[in-house]
Amino acid sequence: AGFTRLWPSVVFFAALIVSMGGLAVALKELPVGTAYAVWVGIGASIAIVYSFVSGQEAVSLAKVLFLLMIVGGIIGLKVVN
Repeated sequence: AGFTRLWPSVVFFAALIVSMGGLAVALKELPVGTAYAVWVGIGASIAIVYSFVSGQEAVSLAKVLFLLMIVGGIIGLKVVN
């Protein structure tokens, strides 16, 4: 449907602004590679959890374990910097 529906489009652009703002703040404290990896990992984790909660994707033990590995990697990257 693209951007033909108002409220989903508003939510998307608000989330985009918050996301880019978060990346900008992270870049002040972290190296570019680490900040970008953390930013992508957080975004991917949020998308996966949303798809689980909304019922768009089936939850399995393997998916949860891999999601936890992503989160662990994010934490690890932030800890070593």
